This record gives sequence, structure tokens and C-alpha cells, in this order.
Amino acid sequence: KLNIGVDTIQHGVEGLTYLLTESSKLMISEIDFQDSIHVLGFSDELNKLLLHLYLDNRKEIRSILSELTPKLPSYHSLEWRLDVQASSLASRSLRQQIKPAVTIKLHLNQNEDQTAQVLQTDPSTLLHLIQQLEQALGEMKTNHCRRIVRNMK
Repeated sequence: KLNIGVDTIQHGVEGLTYLLTESSKLMISEIDFQDSIHVLGFSDELNKLLLHLYLDNRKEIRSILSELTPKLPSYHSLEWRLDVQASSLASRSLRQQIKPAVTIKLHLNQNEDQTAQVLQTDPSTLLHLIQQLEQALGEMKTNHCRRIVRNMK
């Protein structure tokens, strides 16, 4: 009926969906939304219609998006143990070689259920993991990350 190709309609619907979901995720203001759609070159009437559509539906879109987010497991508790294995070698310099290993049992909550994951690593890998996690926590304190987190809420 519209004498328009299927691909054109599909791209239009996908573009409109993307515009509304991203704008709702970021909870952008009315002025920011108008600035965003102004560069698209639509008529003033269509811009007003899109703004009205966004303002009427952004809360509902946000609630639907929050329901679609995956429910990730959360931390409950942690148990750890240091194991040391000594092995004899036929060497003049080393009579025994020690192989330390850290065993970690991580208890997680997911959807009212409690699960446990057992992990084992050597101390040097564990130290590297700790350094990487501390670096990531340090990154969260930068202004750039704070701005991103603020916009995600």
C-alpha cells in the first residue's frame, strides 16, 4: 500500500526502536532529545510527534528494558585454602620442589538458589588477578567512568 520496499520499512522501524530505547536508557531530557532528532532532517511536525512519542513511552520502555536484563548471580560468601605439594627431584641443588595452589570456593546466590563454584590457581596468577581487579576499581574512580555510571542509572 505504501509503495515502499520491505527493507526500507524494516530499517525505519529498527531506527525508531533504537532511537527510543537508547534515549530511554539514558533518560535524556526533552531538549537533548529534540537536538538529537533535529539533525535527522525531519519536518517540525514529525519532530514534535517523535518527542511526544518519547515522552509518553520512556518510563514504560525503561521498565521493559529492566525486565530484559539478565539476572546475574550475586556474591554470598567465599572459602579458601592454601595447598602445598612437595615433590622429590633427583637433583643435587633441589631435594624437594614445592608447588603451592590456592583453592577458592565461591558461594553465589541466583534466583533464590545458592550455588558454589570451586576454582584453583597458583599464587602468582592470583596476585595478577588481584592487581587487575584493583586496577579496575581504580578506573571506576575516574571522572569518565563516573559519568558513564551516572548515565546508566
